[in-house]
Amino acid sequence: MASVPSKKVARQIYVHVNYINSMDTTLKSALLEAERLAGVCRSDHYNVVRYELGTSCISLLYYPNFFEEPFPALRESWRVDLAAGKLSYRTYKDSLNPPILHRKELLISDDHPRWCQYKSLTEAAESVGLFAEPTRIGYQRQWLQLVREKGYQIIGHELVPIGNDESLQDDEAPLHADWSVARQLTALTRYGLSAPIQSLARYGFLDGCNTIFDYGCGRGDDVRGLVENGLQAAGWDPYYAPDNPITQADIVNLGFVINVIEDFDERVDALVTAFSLARQLLVVSVMLVNQNKIQGQRFKDGMLTKRGTFQKYYTQAEIRDFLEDLLHEEPIPVAPGVFFVFRDKDAEQRFLVNRFRSRGNVLRVPLLFPRERQLRNRNERTDKKYAYYRESLDRLWNLWVSLGRKPDKTEVEGQVALIEGFGSLNNAFRFIKARKNLTALECSRQTRTADLEVYFALCEFKRRKPYKRLEHGLQRDIKAFFGSYTNVKQVAHELLFQIADVEAINQACQQASEQGLGWLVERKSLQLHASLVEKLSPLLRVYVGCATVIYGDYHDADLVKIHIASGKVSFMKYDDFERKPLPRMTERVKVKLREQDIEYYAYDDNYTPPFLYNKSRYINEEFLHYPEQVVFDQALEKCGLFDFAGYGPNPDNFLEILSRNRLVIEGFRLVRSRTIPNLDSPCGRYFIFRQLIECGETQARTGLENLPEQPETYNALCDLTTQVLDPVIDYFGMIRLTYGFCSPALAKKIPGRISPQRDQHAACELNRRGKPICDRLGAAVDFIVDYESMLEVAQWVVANTPFDRLYFYGDDKPIHVSFGPDNSKQIVRMILGKSGKLLPQVTPMEAFLSLE
Repeated sequence: MASVPSKKVARQIYVHVNYINSMDTTLKSALLEAERLAGVCRSDHYNVVRYELGTSCISLLYYPNFFEEPFPALRESWRVDLAAGKLSYRTYKDSLNPPILHRKELLISDDHPRWCQYKSLTEAAESVGLFAEPTRIGYQRQWLQLVREKGYQIIGHELVPIGNDESLQDDEAPLHADWSVARQLTALTRYGLSAPIQSLARYGFLDGCNTIFDYGCGRGDDVRGLVENGLQAAGWDPYYAPDNPITQADIVNLGFVINVIEDFDERVDALVTAFSLARQLLVVSVMLVNQNKIQGQRFKDGMLTKRGTFQKYYTQAEIRDFLEDLLHEEPIPVAPGVFFVFRDKDAEQRFLVNRFRSRGNVLRVPLLFPRERQLRNRNERTDKKYAYYRESLDRLWNLWVSLGRKPDKTEVEGQVALIEGFGSLNNAFRFIKARKNLTALECSRQTRTADLEVYFALCEFKRRKPYKRLEHGLQRDIKAFFGSYTNVKQVAHELLFQIADVEAINQACQQASEQGLGWLVERKSLQLHASLVEKLSPLLRVYVGCATVIYGDYHDADLVKIHIASGKVSFMKYDDFERKPLPRMTERVKVKLREQDIEYYAYDDNYTPPFLYNKSRYINEEFLHYPEQVVFDQALEKCGLFDFAGYGPNPDNFLEILSRNRLVIEGFRLVRSRTIPNLDSPCGRYFIFRQLIECGETQARTGLENLPEQPETYNALCDLTTQVLDPVIDYFGMIRLTYGFCSPALAKKIPGRISPQRDQHAACELNRRGKPICDRLGAAVDFIVDYESMLEVAQWVVANTPFDRLYFYGDDKPIHVSFGPDNSKQIVRMILGKSGKLLPQVTPMEAFLSLE
């Protein structure tokens, strides 16, 4: 491989296909087998090969603009495990944040005509520190952000200072969707607002256009938070605000009120009164039955709590039926225990259509890096006209793309200016269409068509009564995308009935996995972040949508699990999912579509909230902190301490093992502890730190404390026990330590020749100049196994542990063994010389293992 241009990253080797023929026969044969299993041909389907050293895995990577783009974006990837005969495929075709390739010059020979150009770009990037943060350079979004933070932009194969350059036209700029998919409360300051108010915010009802009345406002926390955010809000409560006026409003909130009223008639009266006050929408929320925890004393149709309060716990189906029976309107679940009941039917239709609308997909036409600009001879007069009417024209174009169809004149704002400038609205349409990228328009049309298919399929699933009159915008959509209402109903009917086809669901889940949308367990489930649901195929969106008819808005959850064959969908919530590498589950709801019911589980002190391990599986490269999450998950897997099969280790056991191995989680990093532990705390599975520090004749004779001063020394002692000593004890039984950690003070008291600068007994301690006493670092001990052949013990250590250095003194003598970063696996036999002194003899591993 040394003679072949290649790039090494950790234990991965990248090679361009142009140089495959120069590789050795074994690697070429492996590549041919990988091509056969993947069903691809080099150059046609892929142009870069990645070998994973120490494994049987080969990845075939396709960078469509390898030579043209300065940092090519990955389009497709085939990963082949030759030993297992398994293939995994991933496409980044629609990704807004694909992996990118750096240091292209390493993949071509230095006589290539563009080698110098690529090399110069790499040197320029190095000179401004772009490669100093490895976790930020692997994906395009983070890379471009880093480049900009350094004050540069990439044009062609050059880094150009940004300065005051305004030459990049807005319509030529790369399009990027907002990464933090609308999980936050729009522009609201977080005041710990209640679940129903957060649901209103999520759906855009708190935009300042609606008045809000909180019927049963309690202490008024929601009202106060809304008012402080500039919204028109008021409230009334029989106990805390009885003198406040009860008034009508566009939106009325009945939040966790009816579940605390023990009298059924009063409960009914509160609900009916609240609905009568709502001009547009009533929001109702109640407490749900927790399958994990039902406590209290039975009272009427509810429970008396330990605090002496009444609680009526509902099932999702029970509260839905209660609302529908009393209000004679169909309640719409938006979260567990939270329902919208519309009085305004046009508003209801707009809400339902937009609820299942994909967001952001129309922007999936990114130009990853601005290429060398070609001068375009634009008509100067046309350019001036565009500049003059730019605001109105861009607003018109954005509306067009948003709708996926040509807007009706009644939908266009600012028509007067456009008609004055272009003579008619149609002329304005033609003008802006000639200047824009029509790919975005076609993409939007496809997306809106799929959205409407999903909407009408779910309407049929819910057997919703047909509206007497379709909302005007919806009428235009149907005509533009389907031709007639009959056509869309037929398409929706066929789509709905397809969710019963297990094989179709399985294939759709497989395709979603290939697009980076979730973690697939073959033929069992697809689990993904809720923000990715809208990017699924219409079939899977309908499948999830049917569950939301019972559950509510899937955006209220963090993860969604599609059970492929059982007709179930699960929704999971976690504690601060976005910002924690190991979020803990707080709520799980399993929707049983066939039974039209749910199982609800909440986790608290009585039911330990489990960790979500391998979080990067369920998100993708467009998610906030994705690169950091991948690095964290890989570090956790690499440490080899845990079995993540199934649901992974118990949280308490997981934290205990981390602590025992002196590992701590800081942000998205798994790092070694920087604290000094108690000497009696565990060091490995069989020792405490004191035993490795207070061992040996000299320490016992002098009584010196012999305490390490550096946290790294304790980490090194921990590694030595877990990697070498624990396995020896597992195999041979308990060992006896004869010499362990040695501080500078103890070293001065030891008679005879010792070499603290070499023997690693000083571990990671520092000398007076602040330098390591032993450059080898790591840690070392001497030990013996009573009644065992120490040759057999030493040979076992050599064959079965990742030791650094081992000194063998004789079959009945203690052995010296170390573990450290060099991992040199050096074996030294101490041989008695003619002078009677022991002389070191470095022995090859094969020779040592053959000794008898």
